Amino acid sequence: MVTPQLDADILEDRTAHVAPDVQVPSHVNVLSTKAMSSQTKGTPPSLRFGQVIIGPPGSGKTTYCQAMQEFLTHLGRKVVVVNMDPANEGLPYPCAVDISELVTLDDVMENLKLGPNGGLLYCMEYVEANLDWLENKLKQHSDCYFLFDCPGQVELYTHQSSVKNIFAQLGKWNFRLAAMHLVDSHYCADPAKFISVLCTSLSTMLHVELPHVNVLSKMDLIEQYGKLAFNLDFYTEVMDLTYLLDHLAADPFFKKFHHLNEKLAEVIQDYSLVSFVSLNVQDKESMIQVLRTVDKANGYCFGDLEERNLQAMMSAAVGADFQFNSTLGVQERYVETSGKTVEEEMMDQ
Repeated sequence: MVTPQLDADILEDRTAHVAPDVQVPSHVNVLSTKAMSSQTKGTPPSLRFGQVIIGPPGSGKTTYCQAMQEFLTHLGRKVVVVNMDPANEGLPYPCAVDISELVTLDDVMENLKLGPNGGLLYCMEYVEANLDWLENKLKQHSDCYFLFDCPGQVELYTHQSSVKNIFAQLGKWNFRLAAMHLVDSHYCADPAKFISVLCTSLSTMLHVELPHVNVLSKMDLIEQYGKLAFNLDFYTEVMDLTYLLDHLAADPFFKKFHHLNEKLAEVIQDYSLVSFVSLNVQDKESMIQVLRTVDKANGYCFGDLEERNLQAMMSAAVGADFQFNSTLGVQERYVETSGKTVEEEMMDQ
């Protein structure tokens, strides 16, 4: 991790591009005292719900935000999209709050001579040190549903604390958020990559400490780079990974790492936390399924912001929304069948 260092000239140049009351973080700077003190004044803000969209680069976070904003608007929700990515340029959606007004990755890289990774880490530390700016921006939007479009750097959600602290502060401002962790669905076709995705998802869940929904995005491209070894529900429900290890052992490269892969699979199964919801943003049924899941996760379905019926409430309360049929429908739509019997497939292996 690159620790940002500032001198007087850089500080003066950096602050020339931002609001006059913001602060620049050092390696020991933490949450802005201004932002903390503002919580003790006046009445607490009303309850606000939303999603923080996270995941690796290229997993479809910005596309998801655009599609979900349009989808929720058609449902009658008042939606606000917050761009939390200082490297995000040319946003395809109307953005109510844009973090690039406070800090941009290009400015940080140019003024502090940092690379893309170190620059993005610095940017999020900068946001963390100036949460009063974010609070004032968010206060302008009441009775809205929020979508936070977050950066795509994995270490921000696995071991670096700035984003975690920002999410925690949002909770103190009466936001009820769920983390939507998007990963490319075509990783399912490669057992090694799928185990890596499981490890990353588990680490993110434990570090971010928010209600969490893992999403397999771009379902229409799931078999773009290869065929699935098992039915789709094996991957969405993360079933017995020993079958996946057998496929890995057939590869000469991964055969020597069999013991390591075995232990990684044990860790994932011992926690038994990771499962996935499939998503194709162009499919209305898929968007409805994802929305139902996230509304349960952040508690929106138990609120009074829109009309609900008793059946929907009870389904959310007891978890009676079985997903087998929906997963089967997704598989029939996007996964090609071989037309072979189970015995024939076993003989091919």
